[in-house]
Amino acid sequence: MAEGRKERRHSVERPFNFCETVKHDSSVLLTEEQLQCSICLEVFTDPVTTPCGHNFCKSCLTQSWDTSQHCCCPLCKEKFTKRPELKINTTLREVAYHFKNKTGLNKSQVLCDFCTGVKEKALKSCLDCGVTLCSSHLESHNHVPKYKKHKLINAVENVDKYICQEHERPLELFCRDDQTCVCRFCTEGKHKNHNVIPIKKSQLGKTQTELQQMIQERLKKIQEINHSVELSKRNTEKEKSDSIEVFTALIRSIERSQAELLEVMEEEQKAAEKQAEGLIKELQQEIDELKRRDTELEQLSHTDDHLHLLQIYPSLCIAPHTKNWTEIRIKTEPSVEALRTALSQLQKTLNEKLSVTLNEKLSVTLNEKLKETVSTELKRIQQHAVDVTLDPDTAYPRLILSDDGKQVTCGDTKQNLPDTPKRFTNYLIILGNQGFSSGRFYYEVQVSRKTEWSLGVVRESVNRKGKIETFKPQNGFWTVVLRNGNEYTARDDPCISLSLREKPQKVGVFVDYDEGLVSFYDVEARSHIYSFTGQSFTEKLYPYFCPCHTNGGKNSAPLIISRVLNTE
Repeated sequence: MAEGRKERRHSVERPFNFCETVKHDSSVLLTEEQLQCSICLEVFTDPVTTPCGHNFCKSCLTQSWDTSQHCCCPLCKEKFTKRPELKINTTLREVAYHFKNKTGLNKSQVLCDFCTGVKEKALKSCLDCGVTLCSSHLESHNHVPKYKKHKLINAVENVDKYICQEHERPLELFCRDDQTCVCRFCTEGKHKNHNVIPIKKSQLGKTQTELQQMIQERLKKIQEINHSVELSKRNTEKEKSDSIEVFTALIRSIERSQAELLEVMEEEQKAAEKQAEGLIKELQQEIDELKRRDTELEQLSHTDDHLHLLQIYPSLCIAPHTKNWTEIRIKTEPSVEALRTALSQLQKTLNEKLSVTLNEKLSVTLNEKLKETVSTELKRIQQHAVDVTLDPDTAYPRLILSDDGKQVTCGDTKQNLPDTPKRFTNYLIILGNQGFSSGRFYYEVQVSRKTEWSLGVVRESVNRKGKIETFKPQNGFWTVVLRNGNEYTARDDPCISLSLREKPQKVGVFVDYDEGLVSFYDVEARSHIYSFTGQSFTEKLYPYFCPCHTNGGKNSAPLIISRVLNTE
């Protein structure tokens, strides 16, 4: 056990050798870019490190400082007041050496052109001299002023490929127009005025200034993104706070509306029960009276007292006073007006409490719910559809009817028609054939392509010959009208201007005679237009139609009574 602990302690205390790790551990992946001198763009040869921490080939950095007035880092441009003493970074040199061996960069070694006998490995190639040099023969290029200005690159086998064959000068530039390498003398000849850049720039793709600009742009973009995230976070917190407040108010309003609705429904139920109790009591009294008379008649049928029979005969012949129970019924469905009132109150709450953006979002949801409610209501109402046809005896003389009595439009001239009591003589009005004095009825009218129209119901006794002061309920008219193509009005007292999301193409008219209700619907949009509520009907009601004047052909389309399709 002691030996095991000793062995493990020995393995922990063993010093870390980076070069050995790189040499033997194939899992360490290095790229040529990481070991590349930014001056010659080759893998380091005798790398040295500047005080600012950047690495270069010793010969590349020496040549750069020898040809410059100031001593600064070629990469970050940091200036040094005193020329630093350069020492080879042995660790980095070993790493570069092993990398070259690993990647095959050292397999074909370039030999020095000046060595005699056994040739040494070349370190650099001089593009001005056209030769490759080992470390010892490179000394002259590092110290002799004449050679310090020469262009040195990492050793290559065919130096001629890096020299202009025409001018025997280094190929230091790259012509973007002709996509070829050129020397400085080429730019004064056939490459004059061409777009040329240093070869180092063509290899890097971007100048240092361009790279720094790109870095700054991306740092700025990071700041913008972080700012946007922070702004979004603040806005989200505010929206969450506002939403909680809004939904709290909405929930309270819903609870209040629900309580009011339940109260209305409860009152309606109590009223129905009370009505039923009274009706049952009346019915029971009539039953008792009828039974009593039946008993008397049964007794008289067996008597021989003819004198008494003659005395009571007149009273037996008179029918007992009873009510006509045919049209009397108990309301079995809750009023949709209470639900509509509750939804309208919710809409009002939303308009008061919500911000514009949130109001739009929740209003859409509420409108969808309201549309769904109205659609369900409309399906139920459509079950009361009746077959309406136009009554020609009521038509103003300029009105033209179709043969089937389902369409009406306004003509240019009056027709020669008999002036019957039923006919309207002052207004473009026509009524339906059938009148209704109880129950419910519903019909639909197509109003597409029209700019003016008027629809609804009227009572039987409306003025048909003289002037009508107002087309309002007090004069027997319950109508909705369109004027000037987009102005919708309910002729209530007072008149109500209607704001409709869509222009109705087909209008549905529903009447609940006993409830005193006249409602209008946009059939295709499945939406409610307007309702006259709390009315008191005492006469027959007739469907009412007014196609209005043609206005030079703009309003020449007919009003068409449609067949109700949805009667589910």
